[in-house]
Amino acid sequence: MVWLLRLLLVCLFIFIIFVTIKFLLKPTRKLEVARKHKRFLLIDNAEVTKNFRLTYNGALFTGEKYLGATKNTIDVVSISLWPDQTTSIQGMAKEDFYFIERKIHERYPVAQINWKSPIDEFLHKK
Repeated sequence: MVWLLRLLLVCLFIFIIFVTIKFLLKPTRKLEVARKHKRFLLIDNAEVTKNFRLTYNGALFTGEKYLGATKNTIDVVSISLWPDQTTSIQGMAKEDFYFIERKIHERYPVAQINWKSPIDEFLHKK
């Protein structure tokens, strides 16, 4: 009986460690921590059909990738990007959006980035 109880406690201990590690490595938790600390973080899945999320300067953005043909390969050729909440981009300058574009181009060098409203109007205003 004592051995059964010890085995149960060891299994419970292993389960608690597993759940804790899984929680700490969860991408959405990392994204939320980066948003609170106003850092840049890009969470992307290797699958083209899945959207990516990024945070910069306290704002959350979602990007939708589109696959297409380039000269030599089939790659991500277009990305639509929009903020999750338009109020969170208040106070951001054009340089902030250009920084985000540079970071996305590091991962997808041939992709054309299309911002949705109101950022598109802001970037093209003279």
